[in-house]
Amino acid sequence: MATNSGIEWTEATWNPVAGCTIISPGCTNCYAMRMAGRLEAMGQPKYTGTTRISGGRPKWNGRINLDYKALRAPHQWRKGRHIFVNSMSDLFHEDVPLDFIREVFAVMGETPRHTYQVLTKRADRLREISSSLIWHQNIWMGVSVENSDYLFRVDDLRVSGAKIKFLSLEPLLGPLDDLQLHGIDWVIAGGESGPGARPMDAEWVRTIRDLCEISNVAFHFKQWGGVNKKSTGRVLDNRTWDEMPGGALSSSFI
Repeated sequence: MATNSGIEWTEATWNPVAGCTIISPGCTNCYAMRMAGRLEAMGQPKYTGTTRISGGRPKWNGRINLDYKALRAPHQWRKGRHIFVNSMSDLFHEDVPLDFIREVFAVMGETPRHTYQVLTKRADRLREISSSLIWHQNIWMGVSVENSDYLFRVDDLRVSGAKIKFLSLEPLLGPLDDLQLHGIDWVIAGGESGPGARPMDAEWVRTIRDLCEISNVAFHFKQWGGVNKKSTGRVLDNRTWDEMPGGALSSSFI
């Protein structure tokens, strides 16, 4: 149910929900759409009907599948780790029932040995239902912001009940000159990767990095991206940036 992850800022993924809907430019080349299409083709029922083929590739069609069996997975994971919640969907999607979200939050609260990293683009729903959820200390809440048109998501995050709040500025599709970090604990930035990847300007990243340093906010640079992200790497100004809330895991000079 839960698997080890190659995502640089987490250790595992946990997906009690499958399927999503495109809502903003950051969704255009979503890796999860491609993966969901492959998983359905491999016969995994969890992803049945979640995508359609458009332009020769899988796209979300809005169908949401709830995986109640997956709710048991964190209890079976004995060693504590950082877990990215719903890497293949969005827990705050409008078609995910509030009762199911509460069940997911209950599981997170019952397994305090893990640290859960929940990420959403639906910050308006996060604001709407935040007071209906129990925010345990081990639940980190984040929002995705791909360009300045979506900075309002940061304001919605600030009023949530999460003890640790973070931003995923990935894929970074434009400068965020008006970004404000008060109330934010952690920032992840990175370029888009895979087929059709859109370019990212290095100065966009440096501006965010510098703001984090001034604001005493942990900064993680995930990748430069591109069609082959391994070839472009993740070194920014001669070092890697792997900071986490509460202190840096590693920041290595090259």
